[in-house]
Amino acid sequence: MKPEPVRLRKELGLLEGFTLIMGNVIGSGIFVAPKGVITYVGSVGMSLAVWAVSGLLTMLGGLCFTELGTMIPQTGGMYVYLHEAFGPLPAFLYLWVTVVLRNNATAAVVALTFASYLIQGVTGGCEAVPDAAVRLLAAILICFLSWVNCMNVKWAAKVQNVFTLSKVVALVVVIVTGAVHLGAGHLDNYHGVMAGTNWKAGAIATAFYQSLFSYDGWDKVYYVAEELKNPERDLPIAIFLATTLLTVLYTLTNAAYLAVLTPAEMISSGAVALTFADRTLGVAARLMPIFVMCSTFGTINGYILMQSRLIFAGARKGQLPEVFSLVSTVHMTPVVAIVVHGVLLLLMLVTSDVILLINYSIYAATLTHLGCMGALFWFRYKEPKRPRPFKVFLVLPVIFTVILVFLLVLPATQNPSDVGVGIALISSGLPVYYFTIHRKDIAGKFTRLLGRLTVWCQVLFMGLPEMDRRLASAAAADDDDGVGGNTSRRTSRNDTHCD
Repeated sequence: MKPEPVRLRKELGLLEGFTLIMGNVIGSGIFVAPKGVITYVGSVGMSLAVWAVSGLLTMLGGLCFTELGTMIPQTGGMYVYLHEAFGPLPAFLYLWVTVVLRNNATAAVVALTFASYLIQGVTGGCEAVPDAAVRLLAAILICFLSWVNCMNVKWAAKVQNVFTLSKVVALVVVIVTGAVHLGAGHLDNYHGVMAGTNWKAGAIATAFYQSLFSYDGWDKVYYVAEELKNPERDLPIAIFLATTLLTVLYTLTNAAYLAVLTPAEMISSGAVALTFADRTLGVAARLMPIFVMCSTFGTINGYILMQSRLIFAGARKGQLPEVFSLVSTVHMTPVVAIVVHGVLLLLMLVTSDVILLINYSIYAATLTHLGCMGALFWFRYKEPKRPRPFKVFLVLPVIFTVILVFLLVLPATQNPSDVGVGIALISSGLPVYYFTIHRKDIAGKFTRLLGRLTVWCQVLFMGLPEMDRRLASAAAADDDDGVGGNTSRRTSRNDTHCD
């Protein structure tokens, strides 16, 4: 019997790619973030314009990234693009700020939101929710979804499919309710839609930060490009369909909010969706916390599924310990990377003051998108004949890059301290890179310890590094000759690529 190569399986299709994008983007943000947009722009009309343009910007970015994703269909997304274009340092800085802070902080907040809504639903809306209970429930959720992702990537994708549907249903409920409200003749909030607009460039740019935070997650599908059955076909279609639907849903959802609530009421609300439901749905308003819980549940699952692939890719490139690149020989999942990511999420629950970290890291996210656009232009210049199954018109990445530059510069006039901290978070990875990667002599002192850790994890998780296609073929040939005992155990080095 020919041995199966130890590598990630291509088990995700177009539906999974579509739902992964939708599931990652639609989190708790759309249910609470609209008040941030209206706070900065001040008017109904400008608020809706910001949400619609943010959706178009997301679609534009998605199409640009699809060229990179189909040209380099490897697990790791932006990390891989930066590594191939500019080398290990920029890639490591992206890996550092994303793995250690940005996505983990965001996911931890979403997990806490789920736990808080669940406890409030069980206790009948008790306002004094015990902090310890919220943290414990959030930890249980993280552990459960980490286990699901370890067991089977298809299970994780099916969880995403189910809960993505519930998220869309929640938004449809809001949209239909708002439409009925408008149909009943309640049009007062739409008289003078541009009245009170704050036309300052810095304020408008910061409002885009608020809305783009709710769209955040569209780029995560590239983390699992290698596990798509047909990335050349599925990536462009999934990105286009998902970003189009998201733009329509988000814009109409905010139109519904603003049909019922005045800008002042939205700004004063702690949770816009709940205030909206209490005002319009009556007894059925109790369903809104359930919808929010389903939304956050699916978001956490998506973060674990995709963020673990980023850790896996970093280890495979040699910028994280080799042990993180182990693949389960039973489930064919990056089990150690998933466990490590779960532990990092649990560590985030030690503090409740993670919102500030999230705000600071938004600037870093925009900067990494700009870096990837630089990679796209670099590949166009250095490797013009490289196969590109999907190629965007050059004007699109140019427009996207110009917009990113404005989004980086203009908020600095509004919140210079936040921008400074965002840069500091990225820069903090420089000494880590120097001592662990650049200075091989220092890092080499830990080789034996890391080697023991790798062996221990191989035994504990039944994992092996991915096998190169050539080694897998040789193992299969040796097995046919009856001498495959030792060869089948040979494994590739960290920079081996999956099929």
